[in-house]
Amino acid sequence: MNDDDLSRQLAFLKEIDRLKSIVRLSPLIDRSRRENSAEHSWHLAMYALVLAEHAAGQVNVARVIKMLLIHDIVEIDAGDVPFHVPASHVGQAEREQRAAERIFGLLPAAQAGEMLALWQEFEAATSDDARFAKALDRFQPMLHNAATDGGTWVECAVTLEQVKSRCQPPIAGGAPRLWAAAEEMAEAHFGQPAA
Repeated sequence: MNDDDLSRQLAFLKEIDRLKSIVRLSPLIDRSRRENSAEHSWHLAMYALVLAEHAAGQVNVARVIKMLLIHDIVEIDAGDVPFHVPASHVGQAEREQRAAERIFGLLPAAQAGEMLALWQEFEAATSDDARFAKALDRFQPMLHNAATDGGTWVECAVTLEQVKSRCQPPIAGGAPRLWAAAEEMAEAHFGQPAA
C-alpha cells in the first residue's frame, strides 16, 4: 500500500461519516427520535449475525454484513427515500448509481471496485447473499413499525395491502420464515387475522 491509497481510504472514511446525518423516517423503537442511516446499517449487520439461520439459501454472513454496511452509503448524495412516499422514487435509481460511483470512487481502485460490485449485487438481489440482505432491509422497518404502534404506517396512512406488496416479495424470497413473522406483526397491527 502506498501513501496515496491510505489518503484515499481516509478520505472515504471521512466522507461516510455524513451517513450519520441522514435521518430516516423510521423511529427508534423507544420513539425518542428517528433513526439515521448509519444506525440502520449497523442494526442490519446485527440482524444478519443473529438471523442468518433463517436465510432462504446458503449465505456467507460476512458478505451479507458487508452489503448491509454499505447498502445505504449512497444516501449521502441521493438521500433516503421512504417507500411510503412513492413520488420521491422518481429518478432515485439514477441518483443512487451516481452516488455509488462517486463515493466508492474515493477509495483505491481495487476497494472501489469491490464495494461498487457488492452494492450493485445488493441492489439487483442476484445472489442468496443479496436476497437475504434485501430481506433484512425490509424486515427491520416492519419490526420497528410493529413495535411502535404502527410508526410510519400510521404517519403515512399506509394500508396492509401496501405493506404486503412492498415487503413480501423481498422478505419471502430471502427469508420466508421472517416473512411469516413480519406478516403476523403487520396483520396484528392492522387488525386483520392471518388467512
